[in-house]
Amino acid sequence: MPAFSKRSLARLETCHHHLVMLFLEVIKHFDCTILCGHRSEKEQKILYEQGKTKVLKSKHNFLPSLAVDVAPYPIDWKNRDRFLFFGGFVLGVASQMGIKVRWGGDWDMDMQLKDNKFDDLVHFEIAGGFHDEEK
Repeated sequence: MPAFSKRSLARLETCHHHLVMLFLEVIKHFDCTILCGHRSEKEQKILYEQGKTKVLKSKHNFLPSLAVDVAPYPIDWKNRDRFLFFGGFVLGVASQMGIKVRWGGDWDMDMQLKDNKFDDLVHFEIAGGFHDEEK
């Protein structure tokens, strides 16, 4: 059975307890790695300036973080289909657990993946909040 590394667990522990519960369940079935939980506003600004995010204020900036970046492991950044499959898997597990999340592969949560203006396939966040309309 897959398990998180100490580094992944430390990152996950910076997140909202619903995200922690969700990904502790996901890892039982799908090997993945936690890339980022909480990040400072300074880190967010750097990512924004690099074009890696479209927002200056993020759900990652809360403590506990309302967002987490997670990738299927081992990571193959060129395998988009695997990220899409993983995103759907996570959404299914979240639904079964009664946890409402929004995924960066379907910002408007309409189950249509080709209408995204910006894909962030590793991003999962607690649904609802202050910057939803900015996506």
